Amino acid sequence: MSSRSLSSWRTNAPDLIRTGLYAGLAGGLAEIVVVWAYSAFTSGDAAMVARQVGAAIGLDATSVIAGIAIHLGLAAALGLSLTVALRSLAGRDAGGYVLPVFMIGSLAIVWMINFFILLPMVSPGFAHLLPYPVTLASKLLFGLAAAATLHIRSRRLPLGPWVQQTTTAARPAGPSAA
Repeated sequence: MSSRSLSSWRTNAPDLIRTGLYAGLAGGLAEIVVVWAYSAFTSGDAAMVARQVGAAIGLDATSVIAGIAIHLGLAAALGLSLTVALRSLAGRDAGGYVLPVFMIGSLAIVWMINFFILLPMVSPGFAHLLPYPVTLASKLLFGLAAAATLHIRSRRLPLGPWVQQTTTAARPAGPSAA
Protein backbone atom coordinates (compact mmCIF):
# COMPACT_ATOMS: atom_id res chain seq x y z
CA MET A 1 0.00 0.00 0.00
CA SER A 2 1.47 3.34 -0.96
CA SER A 3 1.70 6.23 1.47
CA ARG A 4 -0.89 8.07 -0.60
CA SER A 5 -3.36 5.18 -0.22
CA LEU A 6 -2.67 5.03 3.50
CA SER A 7 -3.30 8.77 3.74
CA SER A 8 -6.58 8.40 1.85
CA TRP A 9 -7.59 5.57 4.17
CA ARG A 10 -7.10 7.75 7.24
CA THR A 11 -8.95 10.67 5.69
CA ASN A 12 -11.96 8.57 4.68
CA ALA A 13 -12.06 6.13 7.62
CA PRO A 14 -15.23 7.59 9.24
CA ASP A 15 -17.03 7.55 5.89
CA LEU A 16 -15.74 4.06 5.17
CA ILE A 17 -17.02 2.78 8.52
CA ARG A 18 -20.38 4.52 8.19
CA THR A 19 -20.84 3.30 4.63
CA GLY A 20 -19.83 -0.26 5.53
CA LEU A 21 -22.42 -0.27 8.29
CA TYR A 22 -25.07 1.10 5.89
CA ALA A 23 -24.16 -1.60 3.35
CA GLY A 24 -24.55 -4.30 5.98
CA LEU A 25 -27.87 -2.94 7.21
CA ALA A 26 -29.18 -2.72 3.64
CA GLY A 27 -28.12 -6.32 3.08
CA GLY A 28 -29.66 -7.45 6.36
CA LEU A 29 -32.94 -5.75 5.46
CA ALA A 30 -32.87 -7.43 2.03
CA GLU A 31 -32.57 -10.81 3.78
CA ILE A 32 -35.50 -9.96 6.04
CA VAL A 33 -37.60 -9.10 2.98
CA VAL A 34 -36.71 -12.43 1.34
CA VAL A 35 -37.66 -14.41 4.46
CA TRP A 36 -40.86 -12.41 4.88
CA ALA A 37 -41.83 -12.86 1.20
CA TYR A 38 -41.10 -16.59 1.29
CA SER A 39 -43.15 -16.93 4.47
CA ALA A 40 -46.02 -14.91 3.01
CA PHE A 41 -46.17 -17.02 -0.16
CA THR A 42 -45.86 -20.37 1.62
CA SER A 43 -47.88 -19.65 4.78
CA GLY A 44 -44.64 -19.92 6.70
CA ASP A 45 -43.73 -18.13 9.90
CA ALA A 46 -41.15 -15.37 9.47
CA ALA A 47 -41.40 -14.55 13.18
CA MET A 48 -40.31 -18.10 14.01
CA VAL A 49 -37.18 -17.60 11.89
CA ALA A 50 -36.41 -14.37 13.77
CA ARG A 51 -36.91 -16.12 17.12
CA GLN A 52 -34.57 -18.90 16.06
CA VAL A 53 -31.80 -16.39 15.31
CA GLY A 54 -31.69 -15.60 19.02
CA ALA A 55 -31.93 -19.27 19.95
CA ALA A 56 -29.03 -20.12 17.61
CA ILE A 57 -26.68 -18.05 19.76
CA GLY A 58 -28.12 -19.25 23.05
CA LEU A 59 -30.61 -16.46 23.79
CA ASP A 60 -34.31 -16.68 24.54
CA ALA A 61 -36.16 -18.06 21.52
CA THR A 62 -39.32 -16.08 22.25
CA SER A 63 -38.27 -12.60 21.17
CA VAL A 64 -38.75 -11.65 17.54
CA ILE A 65 -37.25 -8.20 18.17
CA ALA A 66 -34.11 -9.70 19.74
CA GLY A 67 -33.71 -12.01 16.73
CA ILE A 68 -34.06 -9.13 14.28
CA ALA A 69 -31.65 -6.97 16.30
CA ILE A 70 -29.07 -9.78 16.39
CA HIS A 71 -29.52 -10.38 12.66
CA LEU A 72 -29.07 -6.69 11.82
CA GLY A 73 -26.07 -6.39 14.14
CA LEU A 74 -24.37 -9.32 12.45
CA ALA A 75 -25.32 -7.93 9.04
CA ALA A 76 -23.82 -4.53 9.90
CA ALA A 77 -20.60 -6.19 11.06
CA LEU A 78 -20.45 -8.28 7.88
CA GLY A 79 -21.10 -5.23 5.69
CA LEU A 80 -18.35 -3.29 7.44
CA SER A 81 -15.91 -6.21 7.17
CA LEU A 82 -16.56 -6.71 3.47
CA THR A 83 -16.36 -2.98 2.76
CA VAL A 84 -12.99 -2.75 4.50
CA ALA A 85 -11.80 -5.88 2.65
CA LEU A 86 -12.94 -4.45 -0.67
CA ARG A 87 -11.20 -1.15 0.01
CA SER A 88 -8.03 -2.96 1.07
CA LEU A 89 -7.99 -5.24 -1.97
CA ALA A 90 -9.25 -2.96 -4.73
CA GLY A 91 -8.64 0.52 -3.30
CA ARG A 92 -10.35 3.22 -5.30
CA ASP A 93 -10.53 1.00 -8.38
CA ALA A 94 -13.57 -0.93 -7.17
CA GLY A 95 -15.79 0.45 -9.90
CA GLY A 96 -17.66 -1.22 -12.70
CA TYR A 97 -18.21 -4.92 -12.24
CA VAL A 98 -15.73 -5.31 -9.34
CA LEU A 99 -18.11 -4.00 -6.69
CA PRO A 100 -21.14 -6.26 -7.32
CA VAL A 101 -19.00 -9.30 -8.17
CA PHE A 102 -16.98 -8.92 -4.97
CA MET A 103 -20.04 -8.42 -2.76
CA ILE A 104 -22.26 -11.10 -4.29
CA GLY A 105 -19.35 -13.56 -4.52
CA SER A 106 -18.38 -12.89 -0.91
CA LEU A 107 -21.94 -13.49 0.26
CA ALA A 108 -22.11 -16.77 -1.68
CA ILE A 109 -19.00 -17.86 0.22
CA VAL A 110 -20.51 -16.68 3.51
CA TRP A 111 -23.64 -18.72 2.73
CA MET A 112 -21.60 -21.87 2.09
CA ILE A 113 -19.62 -21.44 5.30
CA ASN A 114 -22.78 -20.69 7.32
CA PHE A 115 -24.94 -23.51 6.04
CA PHE A 116 -22.38 -26.27 5.55
CA ILE A 117 -19.89 -25.62 8.37
CA LEU A 118 -20.98 -23.18 11.11
CA LEU A 119 -24.71 -23.77 11.51
CA PRO A 120 -24.49 -27.58 11.49
CA MET A 121 -22.07 -27.29 14.43
CA VAL A 122 -23.72 -24.41 16.32
CA SER A 123 -27.43 -24.84 15.60
CA PRO A 124 -28.26 -27.78 13.31
CA GLY A 125 -31.99 -27.06 13.35
CA PHE A 126 -31.50 -23.48 12.15
CA ALA A 127 -29.73 -24.65 9.00
CA HIS A 128 -32.96 -26.35 7.90
CA LEU A 129 -35.60 -23.75 8.82
CA LEU A 130 -35.80 -22.58 5.21
CA PRO A 131 -34.96 -24.35 1.95
CA TYR A 132 -31.37 -23.84 0.77
CA PRO A 133 -32.44 -21.95 -2.38
CA VAL A 134 -34.29 -19.40 -0.24
CA THR A 135 -31.34 -18.90 2.09
CA LEU A 136 -28.96 -18.63 -0.86
CA ALA A 137 -31.25 -16.09 -2.55
CA SER A 138 -31.33 -14.05 0.65
CA LYS A 139 -27.52 -13.99 0.84
CA LEU A 140 -27.14 -13.06 -2.83
CA LEU A 141 -29.65 -10.24 -2.40
CA PHE A 142 -27.68 -9.12 0.66
CA GLY A 143 -24.66 -8.81 -1.64
CA LEU A 144 -26.65 -6.94 -4.26
CA ALA A 145 -28.14 -4.53 -1.69
CA ALA A 146 -24.72 -3.96 -0.12
CA ALA A 147 -23.14 -3.29 -3.54
CA ALA A 148 -25.94 -0.87 -4.44
CA THR A 149 -25.49 0.93 -1.13
CA LEU A 150 -21.75 1.26 -1.66
CA HIS A 151 -22.32 2.54 -5.17
CA ILE A 152 -24.91 5.11 -4.05
CA ARG A 153 -22.82 6.24 -1.08
CA SER A 154 -19.73 6.65 -3.25
CA ARG A 155 -21.64 9.06 -5.46
CA ARG A 156 -22.56 11.19 -2.43
CA LEU A 157 -19.07 11.38 -0.93
CA PRO A 158 -16.66 13.92 -2.40
CA LEU A 159 -13.96 11.35 -3.13
CA GLY A 160 -15.95 8.16 -2.81
CA PRO A 161 -13.67 5.35 -1.74
CA TRP A 162 -15.42 2.59 -3.71
CA VAL A 163 -16.31 3.70 -7.19
CA GLN A 164 -13.68 5.57 -9.12
CA GLN A 165 -14.97 9.06 -9.80
CA THR A 166 -15.15 10.20 -13.41
CA THR A 167 -14.19 13.71 -14.33
CA THR A 168 -15.61 16.02 -16.93
CA ALA A 169 -12.09 17.04 -18.00
CA ALA A 170 -11.81 13.93 -20.16
CA ARG A 171 -14.91 14.83 -22.16
CA PRO A 172 -14.57 17.02 -25.24
CA ALA A 173 -16.11 20.47 -24.97
CA GLY A 174 -19.06 21.35 -27.17
CA PRO A 175 -21.20 19.14 -29.37
CA SER A 176 -19.54 16.06 -30.72
CA ALA A 177 -19.23 15.60 -34.47
CA ALA A 178 -21.04 12.54 -35.69
